[in-house]
Amino acid sequence: MNVRRLIPTAALTGAVALAATTLTACSGAGAEAGDDKGGRLGVTASFYPLQFLAEQIGKDHVKVTGLTKPGVEPHDLEITPRQTSQLGDADVVLYLKTLQPAVDKAIELSGVKNVVDAATLTKLETHSAAGHEDHDHDHAAEGDGHDHGEAGTDPHVWLDPVKYAEIAQGVGAALEKADPSHAADYRKNAGELVAKLGALDTEFKDGLQNTATKTFITTHSAFGYLAERYGLDQEGIAGVDPEAEPSPARMKELQDVAKKDNVTTVFFEALASDKTAKSLARDTGLKTDVLDPLEGITDSSQGADYFEVMRSNLKNLQKALGSK
Repeated sequence: MNVRRLIPTAALTGAVALAATTLTACSGAGAEAGDDKGGRLGVTASFYPLQFLAEQIGKDHVKVTGLTKPGVEPHDLEITPRQTSQLGDADVVLYLKTLQPAVDKAIELSGVKNVVDAATLTKLETHSAAGHEDHDHDHAAEGDGHDHGEAGTDPHVWLDPVKYAEIAQGVGAALEKADPSHAADYRKNAGELVAKLGALDTEFKDGLQNTATKTFITTHSAFGYLAERYGLDQEGIAGVDPEAEPSPARMKELQDVAKKDNVTTVFFEALASDKTAKSLARDTGLKTDVLDPLEGITDSSQGADYFEVMRSNLKNLQKALGSK
């Protein structure tokens, strides 16, 4: 089993101290011309979906830095002293609490003030590996630890275009507040992005309305919000941890589900091993394909940005579900 790598608190404290020394040596620069922001609003985003929002809404008025580099599984992110320095120097920090524990701890220790938690901009729910939802779950009552088990709150809200649009509106409002002189542009850009997400929602709604089956199997139970939005049934192999090993009982259960619900495909993702998906597919005579949770963009991603990857996901779902 892949063991998630979390930075020890002591090591992270040392990183913060080193970053603080660096910032002290450069004190007075801030958002002035002496830094590398070029007079723009400095935004640090914890991972790709939030980075994409900041870039689309901020455009030329912002300099966006992503903490999670392409090809890195966001849950595995380790915080470096340089990245902690970026947190301290940012005008706005965008993150999603509990998705990346190392980021949560770095933000807490850095003392950065202007922080936007995407989890507060929409409503989070609980989705189990077998697709059952807890619609009344209040994210404000959850603990600080990210639970990769079935009882954990699902953080993958960006895979639902409607919820992602709610987050986009909140990010736009945060940029307006941080940089009032360009508020009209942020408001206009956020409105245009929300409209594009509304059109994407319509594409998914129409494209998945009439399918031969509503059930899909995936190694990463990241698609609970998407499944709920469009009337599908997500059957996760192991849970929200994409590399957790399923139990033999779960594998047998999925074999039964595949036969009962006429499942044709087992999905895996670009940033995790396809070993489990191929094993289940081999045992059940199914095909495999990619369903990208969009936690990061890589050379192997089926598209160049959020919209292209989501449309690739739609096509792959239509093919697997038997779109009529």
